[in-house]
Amino acid sequence: MTGEPAETIDAFHRGAFHLLQPKGRGHRAGMDAMLLAALVADDRPVRVADLGAGAGAAGLAVAARLAKAQVVLFERSAEMADYARRSILLPENAHLAGRASVVEADVTLTAKARNDAGLIDESFHHVIMNPPFNDAGDRRTPDALKAEAHAMTDGLFESWLRTAGAIMIPGGQLSLIARPQSIAEIITACGRRFGGIEITAIHPRPGENAVRILVTGIKGSRARLSLRAPLVMHEEGSHKFSPLVDDFNNGRAAYVRL
Repeated sequence: MTGEPAETIDAFHRGAFHLLQPKGRGHRAGMDAMLLAALVADDRPVRVADLGAGAGAAGLAVAARLAKAQVVLFERSAEMADYARRSILLPENAHLAGRASVVEADVTLTAKARNDAGLIDESFHHVIMNPPFNDAGDRRTPDALKAEAHAMTDGLFESWLRTAGAIMIPGGQLSLIARPQSIAEIITACGRRFGGIEITAIHPRPGENAVRILVTGIKGSRARLSLRAPLVMHEEGSHKFSPLVDDFNNGRAAYVRL
């Protein structure tokens, strides 16, 4: 007698790409990754780094939507990096496999160690990230793989944005999704590395508090910060996604900077 499979193959962007993920444990990709991918609006032949990529949902979503994008998935966990590699090799992803690769590396490394790990200085046009978001005081999960993906540490945004700034070309774009309570730490970590910061609050429904923020910034820019009009995910009294958010979720549109 065999048990249920320990992993699943899940379709995203209405079948435009597929993802191999652990079942019943670890972090399973969803809407956050798709919204993050929607922040990359660039039809040029660009190089995109997905930091803390997990199984590769956000990076592969970018590759699926942008036919000229080369995507590198950086992941510290050996197990999740293996899921990302096997996801790329799925037959359903043959059309993008040549433009996606995986590097097993800790994105908090610095200087020579960072470069030696494959996080090469000034080599990417876009850096995207969905960093761990659980505070130390949050209830800890017994799932070790999920805990590693979700546990926020002190100085996390400083270390991740330091790496993003280092590996990005001048004028390159940072994109991230986070919880609203991280906004001050994100702005501080951007410092003089990134300017022209645009922040969009994501609300479940009209009148409900924001549950996520989308943040973009440009390396070396001195432009002022902008608070954009909020995104509302669902129509009032409904679980149906708004047309615009549904387009982001399914790779039909990008969320273009102002």
